[in-house]
Amino acid sequence: MPALNVEFSDRELEDLRQIAKERGTSMKALVREAAAADIARHRALQEGAEAFRRFFATHADEFAAAFPDDEPPTGGEGRAA
Repeated sequence: MPALNVEFSDRELEDLRQIAKERGTSMKALVREAAAADIARHRALQEGAEAFRRFFATHADEFAAAFPDDEPPTGGEGRAA
């Protein structure tokens, strides 16, 4: 399995040691679990954003009708060139 060397400040390293000790786990396992949790959170946010984009695209006309003031200008309106 590939490995990654990560540098921590003295304070961060001491905090990691303390947390690992309190949880009864190794520092390596603690850091790996934290990274895995962040990866899962990131993936969930990406999936949620994609679901929102699909929902919005499907219902774009309804949103435009409900919030006409938020629609971008069309035709000749807008900034001058």
